[in-house]
Amino acid sequence: MRLLVVEDSELLCESLKAGLSRLGYAVDVVRDGRRGLSYARSNPYDVVILDVMLPSMDGIEVLRSLRAHGAQAHVLMLTARDRIQDRVLGLRAGADDYLVKPFDFQELVARIQALGRRRYGQKAPKLEMGTLQLDTAKQIAHCGGRVVPIPPRQYALLEYLARRPGEVVSRIEIEDALYDEHTLPEGNAVDSAICRLRAWLGSIEGAPRIETLRGRGYLLLVAVP
Repeated sequence: MRLLVVEDSELLCESLKAGLSRLGYAVDVVRDGRRGLSYARSNPYDVVILDVMLPSMDGIEVLRSLRAHGAQAHVLMLTARDRIQDRVLGLRAGADDYLVKPFDFQELVARIQALGRRRYGQKAPKLEMGTLQLDTAKQIAHCGGRVVPIPPRQYALLEYLARRPGEVVSRIEIEDALYDEHTLPEGNAVDSAICRLRAWLGSIEGAPRIETLRGRGYLLLVAVP
């Protein structure tokens, strides 16, 4: 999942980028409203974490501009204001969720995950794929009732493919979803990631497989019992 954090506090920006990146998210951070608007309009983010009080353009203005131009990314507003009318203002401007500072990091992650499920039209936090099950809330894989270790980057790729069952996913779409602005992938990075994930899936009986459609992309196929 690709995230944009628009927050003027350098300390909070660094903390959120470090924490969310460790969980396998691709995270871009900017510290003023106009740059945040530019980033959000130029990249296919799943969730935008948007502070209300920002230099150059406040978060509500950024949000209204995004929605006026048809941006579909889910927006989680951050604010130090806890008045009901402030939350109502943000929600009516097009926000999908609201979180009051100071907040617990785990609550933020849970809200991001909920918005991610909503973006792909899903409610349940678990994805079933043959003998394999992904717990998207805990970001772990299960097989036969046991946890199957998987590196964060491979997990992120598998979850992205699993959220689009029956769809051919292009290399560009994968790059946009898994890499931030400052971690541009090398030419064969996606192919290498797919190769490693294929090897991991191949070690699990009944797990899905990944088919390459030359010139189009990749398709996750679930084994039928």
